[in-house]
Amino acid sequence: EYEEKTGRAHKPLSPKQNVRKNLDFEPLSTTALILEDRPANLPAKPAEEAQKHRQQYEEMVVQAKKRELKEAQKRKKQLEERCKLEESIGNAVLTWNNEILPNWETMCCSRKVRELWWQGIPPSVRGKVWSLAIGNELNITHELYDICLARAKEKWRSLSTGGAEVEGEDAGFSAADREASLELIKLDISRTFPNLCIFQQGGPYHDTLHSILGAYTCYRPDVGYVQGMSFIAAVLILNLDTADAFIAFSNLLNKPCQMAFFRVDHGLMLTYFAAFEVFFEENLPKLFAHFKKNNLTPDIYLIDWIFTLYSKSLPLDLACRVWDVFCRDGEEFLFRTALGILKLFEDILTKMDFIHIAQFLTKLPEDLPSEEFFTSIAAIQMQSRNKKWAQVRGMLIFANR
Repeated sequence: EYEEKTGRAHKPLSPKQNVRKNLDFEPLSTTALILEDRPANLPAKPAEEAQKHRQQYEEMVVQAKKRELKEAQKRKKQLEERCKLEESIGNAVLTWNNEILPNWETMCCSRKVRELWWQGIPPSVRGKVWSLAIGNELNITHELYDICLARAKEKWRSLSTGGAEVEGEDAGFSAADREASLELIKLDISRTFPNLCIFQQGGPYHDTLHSILGAYTCYRPDVGYVQGMSFIAAVLILNLDTADAFIAFSNLLNKPCQMAFFRVDHGLMLTYFAAFEVFFEENLPKLFAHFKKNNLTPDIYLIDWIFTLYSKSLPLDLACRVWDVFCRDGEEFLFRTALGILKLFEDILTKMDFIHIAQFLTKLPEDLPSEEFFTSIAAIQMQSRNKKWAQVRGMLIFANR
């Protein structure tokens, strides 16, 4: 347009100039630079240099094709593994639904079921298996959950309006204590699996988690709410209906190990730590000596693991697999898992000092390989001088009386 207005003659572009003009509008890659002729105002490439650049280009093409082939093979392998995993899960679901669950009482302790259990329970039947394995010794019903929840809501309303009425079973707890517990629940819910964004304010499971924790404080005012409970309740909510999650939650916290920790029974907690160290020294003597040398006691890393049943420390899918076997083997597996973690990272930990060990165990790597992790746990022997976990713990409790 400028040339037409100024009356300048418009000369057609030569093919070479036309190519260069088109390339100006494209991102020039290394390949393009290698093959590109020099501008007209510069001397042409020597034949030797042009040949060298062409060879470099051909080598780049060969390398690119190799990378593409390698990536394609990798994607194919991942797809095959995924299909194999899905087929395995599908077969396991059929086995659990058609053979095991209908005959739970007779099959739950069989060798076949225990082996299948170790491999991980399929997510679609996980909730049912957990419920059956945890049991309901407390005989909690759905109606009792509704009653506890209604009382919790009434207390929330009372606290929000500044009411000070105290019921008989709460007589030993001040309004300030109950309000602090309520505020702690609200605070902890926002910290529960923040990456999932489903338990935070406005999330689909926020009210459910709040309800279960509130109902539990009414069901067990002597225990109340303790930090860490929100993670346990959240994992159950992801696998069970609300009332069933409350039943499993209440029965789970009623187990001796959980009750010792959540009621902060220092004597019993120290007994658990002492029993753990017996098996720690038995399985990992070199690392045990290193921890002793650095004055690193089990409470520094075990408390958080036990309080949340690893749901805060491990990736969620891996934590659920730990829960699977925990429901099968009980508290012993919690401490076996701890030793499995220490074994997995033994070489790294033996080179660290107190601060770095504590930091590492407080925040474990997020990319833990599932099979390698469970292989490490499987290598741990929970037997010391022909005595199993329960016997060692029992002897320590008796010795401390």
